[in-house]
Amino acid sequence: MKRLAVIGGGAWGTALAIVLSPRFERVRLWVYEDDVAQRLQAERENDAYLAGFQIPENVSATSDLRIAIEDAEVVLSVMPSHHVRSVYSQMLPGLNGSMVFVSATKGLEVHTILRMSEMIRSIGGFPMQVAALSGPTFAKEVARGEPTALVVASPDDDLNRRIQAAFSGPTFRVYTSQDTIGVEIGGSIKNVIAIGSGVIHGMGFGHNVTAALITRGLAEMTRLAVVMGARAQTLAGLAGLGDLVLTCTGELSRNRMVGIELARGRKLDEIVGSTKMVAEGIKTTDAAVELARRFGVEMPITEQMYQMLYHGLSPHEAIRRLMERSLKGE
Repeated sequence: MKRLAVIGGGAWGTALAIVLSPRFERVRLWVYEDDVAQRLQAERENDAYLAGFQIPENVSATSDLRIAIEDAEVVLSVMPSHHVRSVYSQMLPGLNGSMVFVSATKGLEVHTILRMSEMIRSIGGFPMQVAALSGPTFAKEVARGEPTALVVASPDDDLNRRIQAAFSGPTFRVYTSQDTIGVEIGGSIKNVIAIGSGVIHGMGFGHNVTAALITRGLAEMTRLAVVMGARAQTLAGLAGLGDLVLTCTGELSRNRMVGIELARGRKLDEIVGSTKMVAEGIKTTDAAVELARRFGVEMPITEQMYQMLYHGLSPHEAIRRLMERSLKGE
């Protein structure tokens, strides 16, 4: 596989284009905003989303989807979850069954509650080779060439190994898994828990409660994923525990920052409107609550984040409700 299309020119998409550029002869990076794409192509820097990083010469930027996917062997989608259906629908005339599709989007479609790989397959209308890529990753650290480990997942282990071989390099180590459900649920729900971690930090609490939140959050993620057909051990891996710890504790976490700002008294609309970056956990919280109800799974942290984000519950009341739940065994 020599020709890669990266669909989504935000921080994560740009970082992936940078780190994967030595692995492919040609990389095309699709950027939604035409002015950003033009500046990126001319100045070799994504000043809007990942400033300070040089774009390699074999990476070309475009705002034309047709050009981005032309002759691509691998289509790596990195757009926000609420844009995936629209963008894939627009790309559909240029897609074919020989292409490999990798989703690096961590989220769920709100109205259908579909995972990203499920949604992509439903749009295609033909047999598609689709895998999910997830794990503990901050875009800036990947772009800097810091050692990073991820997991690629699909039911087809041959497809997984092909992607693993194509993507892995000196600073980018890819493991394989056949548990797509576990990898995608872990990558989605951890963002919800990270908002809670931000709330804790913003309220001035210490490490005890953060550790408890991460641990109980992992329990919630695992319960849901297993009921949906995943393996519990997947949630103890890179796409589960690994990504959860990173997103709950890292200073670069967008979802954690949302929680911090909520705890400081800012309104959600104000927080969202003040940045171009997308915090996937906001929309995922809505979808996660629906999934929990559909599968009959108890997810108390997720439920309180939902009440806080969508019904104005105060952070102090959310913590009180969690602490005063009926006592039970671990």
